[in-house]
Amino acid sequence: MANPVVAIVGRPNVGKSTIFNRIVGERISIVEDVPGVTRDRIYSRAEWLNHSFYLIDTGGIDIGDEPLLVQIRQQAEIAIDEADVIIFMTNGRDGVTAADEEVAKLLRRSNKPVVLAVNKIDNPEMRDLIYDFYALGFGEPYPISGAHGTGLGDLLDAVVRHFPKGGGQEYEEDVIKFCLIGRPNVGKSSLVNAILGEERVIVSDIAGTTRDAVDTSFVREGQKYVIIDTAGMRKRGKIYESTEKYSVLRALRAIERSDVVLVVLNAEEGIIEQDKKIAGYAHEAGRGVILVVNKWDAIEKDDKTMVEFERKIRDHFPFLDYAPILFVSAKTKQRLHKLLPLVRLVSDNHAMRVQTNALNEVIMDAVAMNPTPTHNGRRLKVYYMTQVAVKPPTFVAFVNDPELMHFSYERFLENRIRDAFGFEGTPIKIIARPRK
Repeated sequence: MANPVVAIVGRPNVGKSTIFNRIVGERISIVEDVPGVTRDRIYSRAEWLNHSFYLIDTGGIDIGDEPLLVQIRQQAEIAIDEADVIIFMTNGRDGVTAADEEVAKLLRRSNKPVVLAVNKIDNPEMRDLIYDFYALGFGEPYPISGAHGTGLGDLLDAVVRHFPKGGGQEYEEDVIKFCLIGRPNVGKSSLVNAILGEERVIVSDIAGTTRDAVDTSFVREGQKYVIIDTAGMRKRGKIYESTEKYSVLRALRAIERSDVVLVVLNAEEGIIEQDKKIAGYAHEAGRGVILVVNKWDAIEKDDKTMVEFERKIRDHFPFLDYAPILFVSAKTKQRLHKLLPLVRLVSDNHAMRVQTNALNEVIMDAVAMNPTPTHNGRRLKVYYMTQVAVKPPTFVAFVNDPELMHFSYERFLENRIRDAFGFEGTPIKIIARPRK
């Protein structure tokens, strides 16, 4: 099941970003200790009462030099498109303004659940300020204070009550689900059509849980697949073109519902920062990843071109050193026959389990070859390791003190595991825990 999306919408200077940071809490400052994973602070994962969701801060959307009311409208429209639930943020000290009413009109037309928040109610004596906001027509206004963090619990209780209940398109365990993500104009839709058009084997078109997306089921060489098509990333209109980084949000649910993510790059345009951000989302979600360089037919080549392009990819995506790279052309079908077998391999690796005794033989050999580090005179001791989860493969190392497990040594152990068991295309997680 994909996580719900919650958007904070409102005119400027009502405290959207402050509330965003309050709800997200420490999560926004957690940066994975891997070079190259850049983060876009417009959205983040958040949790409330065991509900995980994405939170969007529309105040972070840079529309450009448009007039203020136009910007407000555009930001609200983007959020309305993306969100399952909308937090409509107002400022209690200002009362109901014309801009608030403009946003309210848009939200009423959206038919999305709206929870009305009145910010800057910093003490109980100010609660009377909320009553004017009933006039906006969204039921009970929730008084909150971004400065003090008060009232957020009641607000989030109201938000999670509107989350979609269960449901969603689920598939059998043996179905491989994959999606194609990438910035506009890298050829995602052409690749989808080329994959499906090679043989007419479409079983059905099933409306998925992702808005503006279609799950296409098909069978190839006895294996069932589902392409989760991020059609929504090709949203019409200049709003999405002018906020290109925002199109990433349309890929989030597709990534979550996939086993394998194909990160599509454009051979003609090379690699830009946006490619790294998009790839980072797939890596952080713990999905299997394949880097697909499309439009390979369109560039002039010599015997070094592919090697040099691959080196550039490895330099730009050091956090995806486990991901295979495939150079293809949707137009000429070059190497397209290799794509689905590679998806299948990565999916198998993503779900692979290794036996504990075989794993520990590898770990003990690794420790003997490269002794554990010391810190302040204390040496790390690795007693044993066991695999606790798949998708992605997750290992727990029982040690004397988790603080002694330096990142570089964790990477060394990960590399030894990869050398022994493969795991091409899938991230691996290692968690250090004290032995009790």
